[in-house]
Amino acid sequence: MSVTLKDVAAAAGVSRSTASRALSGSPLIAPETRAAVEEAARRLGYRPNRTASALRSRQSRLIGLVVGNLVNASFHTIAEVVQRRAAAEGYQVMLCITDADPRREESILQTLGDHGVDGLILIGTGRNAASSNALLADGTAVVNLIRGAAESAAPTVLAADRDGADEATGHLLDLGHRRIGYIGGPGSTNSGHERFAGYAEALRRRGLDVDEALVERGPFEPSFGAEAVGRLLARAPDMTALFAANHEAVFGVLPTLVSAGVRVPDDLSLICYEDITWLQWWQPPVTVVDNGARELGELAMDLLMQQIGRGGVPAPRTSRVYRVGAQLVQRASCAAPRT
Repeated sequence: MSVTLKDVAAAAGVSRSTASRALSGSPLIAPETRAAVEEAARRLGYRPNRTASALRSRQSRLIGLVVGNLVNASFHTIAEVVQRRAAAEGYQVMLCITDADPRREESILQTLGDHGVDGLILIGTGRNAASSNALLADGTAVVNLIRGAAESAAPTVLAADRDGADEATGHLLDLGHRRIGYIGGPGSTNSGHERFAGYAEALRRRGLDVDEALVERGPFEPSFGAEAVGRLLARAPDMTALFAANHEAVFGVLPTLVSAGVRVPDDLSLICYEDITWLQWWQPPVTVVDNGARELGELAMDLLMQQIGRGGVPAPRTSRVYRVGAQLVQRASCAAPRT
């Protein structure tokens, strides 16, 4: 026979209602009482009926995390933050991967709504604001992260991508580079648009125009990075520096440079956007723009839990945008251009 809450309460020497409040994390229960109830539940192998609990409380204790891929290192860090914060609040995380396909993303949003998730963090394509707005209107907490949509009614947490790209390009200019290649994401995304804008602004301040022969913009895929750097090397042999602002593309850029015999930084200085542990171990260690992925995840969870705490009712001016600063981390992959 299955163990019931009544059995747990009897084993812990408390009432059924006290046992229920203790297992749900109620602050009204004394720590020693909660510990006794949790120990009894573990000893008896008690598993709560989450479906019945959700029907009673109208809360599923589920949070959806929607990402485009699992190549991006920032998404990994954010997932770790969301999982840790959710577990501490008694929630489970449903991780969903869209492959940056707007139709798949729309289907996933509908499925999460059908499962009655209490909240949703969306690293999306920016093409499904109507679907996320519908969830928000139904009482589901929603936060856009890294990529937003102008029509979205939910709060959006973004990195300071324009500032980070400006600083990275300015660093290369300060070293004396003037022929700086750029590999970025599509202009339809927040990061793709803002990082290119930062690159262009840094050039303009030095009286330089953007040379389209030095620019490659495309999908967030390693294969694009390999193809893009190959085209740049063939098209612009006078290029002395490269700013790889498309993080997923970096996984194709680095091995292609190695196979082409390009020495960093002797032949080409290199800066990549978004840090990842093995970039510190690359030879030479690669200078990066750290977008603050952990801070992005923490702020997104703060905003999500605030919404959930209000019973899914958004605060006034919910659609405001929050920014997390970027930081240039200098390593050994940049040097002055050879004469």
